Amino acid sequence: MRAPRCELHTGRGSRAGCILHFALCLAVLTASCAQKTLTLPTGRGTALPDAADLHTGISKACAGVRTLTAELSMSGTAGGQRLRGRALVGFEAPDAMRLEGVAPIGPPAFILVAKGGEATLLLPRDERVLRDEKPGAILGALTGVMLAPADLEAILTGCVVPSPKVASGSELGGWVILELEGGATLYLRRDRGTLQLRAARRDNWQIEYPQWQGSFPGAVRLVSTGEPRVDITAQLAQLETNIDIDAAAFTVDVPNDTAPITLEELRQAGPLRGSSASTSRREGADGDGRRTRLARGQTDTGRRGRVVAPERRQTAHAQSTPFLLRATVSPCVDPCPPYPPCPSLLSASPRLRGSFQ
Repeated sequence: MRAPRCELHTGRGSRAGCILHFALCLAVLTASCAQKTLTLPTGRGTALPDAADLHTGISKACAGVRTLTAELSMSGTAGGQRLRGRALVGFEAPDAMRLEGVAPIGPPAFILVAKGGEATLLLPRDERVLRDEKPGAILGALTGVMLAPADLEAILTGCVVPSPKVASGSELGGWVILELEGGATLYLRRDRGTLQLRAARRDNWQIEYPQWQGSFPGAVRLVSTGEPRVDITAQLAQLETNIDIDAAAFTVDVPNDTAPITLEELRQAGPLRGSSASTSRREGADGDGRRTRLARGQTDTGRRGRVVAPERRQTAHAQSTPFLLRATVSPCVDPCPPYPPCPSLLSASPRLRGSFQ
């Protein structure tokens, strides 16, 4: 049976503006049916003397993560603009990350690699590169989620913060509340007699976990508690942990003719352009995550992490705004439909298998 292609399907009433040709597509639309934010308890509850043991039980899986790879299907809004897209992500402790935007066809929409607190962003379709910036600053410009890779990895695995330690615990209104050192708070509910993380708060974020797949989240929602307003949900698929990943996954070869792009140019093309808070939100801890050799059969990413320049350059890519962040703004009758499921990261391309083994 042939594996399904990773591409957008358009539904009845869709127009050109709904055919989004990149992984993190930005349609200039406001959300018309925003999901209600979970209401979390406030006030003083009954103290739990066994808070540390409870936390050990719920964090055992995420605390043991050395490496993680996953496919993210993202949707939501940032700065009043709608986000929708698919990316492959990989982390390796203590500070390595690769995030690759999957375009429907052709080269990746972007490749972001980070290690040692510095990151490089390559836009293959535009022949542009951003070097030696903080990973969280680049993530914030792309998606509105200004988090360092280690913090992002902790959120995606359910640990919420890197190396979490419990300070205290209480029970209030059916919720078990665990306060962590450093200021983060976990909110747990009992599901068939088992405690499960449902939400958390840290820094300027409320984090919700509406779905779980075994010991790890199946979906994660991040909602900013201040300005600019960000509300993004990431569905996780093909999640694998503690596999060996080639170190080349966290490097990217930049063609010699690639032109530089500045962080400010990226911000001005992104969802938070024009927002004063876009340059002031704190990045978070300077951890950076974990590792992966990420790509898809339809991308032009080589075995050793090299990005092969497209054989055919389109003149439209020479425009000042990066292809990743350009979108036609024709209104759509129907919202853009979701992506169909994609094959496993390992089976997507024989070229990639060796990088995971």
